[in-house]
Parts: sequence; C-alpha cells; structure tokens
Amino acid sequence: MSILRLQTNLEHPQPRHISRAVELLRQGSTIIYPTDTTYGLGCDINNKRSIDRIYQLKGLDQKHPLSFICSDLSQVAQYASVENKNYRILRHHVPGEYTFILPATREVPKLMQSNARSVGIRIPKSAVCKALIDELGHPIVSTTVGRTADDGAPAYTNNPDDIMRLFGRTVDVFLDVGMLYGEPSSVIDLTGSEPKVLRKGSGDLSWLTS
Repeated sequence: MSILRLQTNLEHPQPRHISRAVELLRQGSTIIYPTDTTYGLGCDINNKRSIDRIYQLKGLDQKHPLSFICSDLSQVAQYASVENKNYRILRHHVPGEYTFILPATREVPKLMQSNARSVGIRIPKSAVCKALIDELGHPIVSTTVGRTADDGAPAYTNNPDDIMRLFGRTVDVFLDVGMLYGEPSSVIDLTGSEPKVLRKGSGDLSWLTS
C-alpha cells in the first residue's frame, strides 16, 4: 500500500486534509506531519500497535522513550506533573522549539514513559499540529522523520522526496508542506533541581545560562 500524500498549506491547513488524517489516526494509522522544526512521525498515543510500528519504522529500541505533542498547557497538565517553577519555564517558552522532559501522570500510556516515569512533551508552534490535536482530542506521538544510522546516530530528513523514498510504502499518511529547514527540537530535562539540556537543537538556549 502506498502512502496517502496530501499537499497541505503550512499556515492554513485545509480542514479536509486534517479530518482525513485524524480519521486514519483513529484507525491506527501512522502519519508524517510538519512541526515548527522538522517533519514528525507519529500516531495516536493510545494505540499500542501503532506505537510499536513507530519503533520499527525508526529502528529504535523499545527502551528509547518517545515524546508527544500537545496543543496547550492545560493539555500538558493532564499528562505531566508541572511544578510552579517548571510551569513558569513552560509558560515563557511554549509554544516553541523545545521538548521538555517532565514527570509523567497516570494518563500517559506505559509504553510512552521512561523507566524514571518521565515523559517528553512538546507544544509546537505549528498550525498543522494544533489542528490535528484539536480534532483528535488528545496528543500525538512525535519523533523526527528518519531512521537510525548504522553507527547508531539519529538521522532525519526534511525533504519530501527523501521522505517518499524512505517511507512511501510503510507510512499511511503524509501531510506534505514542502521543504522544511529546521533542526530537531532542543530537549530539556525538567525533572531535576535545575533544567538540564539533553540535546541541543532548534530553540534558543541562552535563557538557561542567564
């Protein structure tokens, strides 16, 4: 089966494309969609079979935690415990180009949690992401589009032609907005006494040293 490729407007996504993608997400499909940094590979966070499929497509070990995208802070609070100091950080830096590691609540599926019972959460500054989540009603798995390289290093692509070559027969839906030019999000761990950068990527990090 070949991928359903929907040419989508980045700033004003066509409602029919969003509705079609969400319909397929509810059926257990995997999806490639644009974020504010890179293309994301995802699925419904409540579908274990689809999450397993994401691990397979990415070539990841099941111990590697996946993150997911939320639409706003109120939704984050359903899935993560946000103390006052962390709430202030999130309030100033989301939506944006960061993935924050936070203590997970019981609402997070076990497969999405790390051994430390934490979870990675993003609120992208992306009209497509917000439209998908709002229509679906809950978060979507988010990992950069690509496959782990032979040396174990993560690889990603923002080129639609490369995406079609790599995933055109293995992923169900592609919301294609053309070439993207971002890097993967910066990952910041907020589970300790001080924020800790786990991965430098998109997003200004100067506020962590000021």
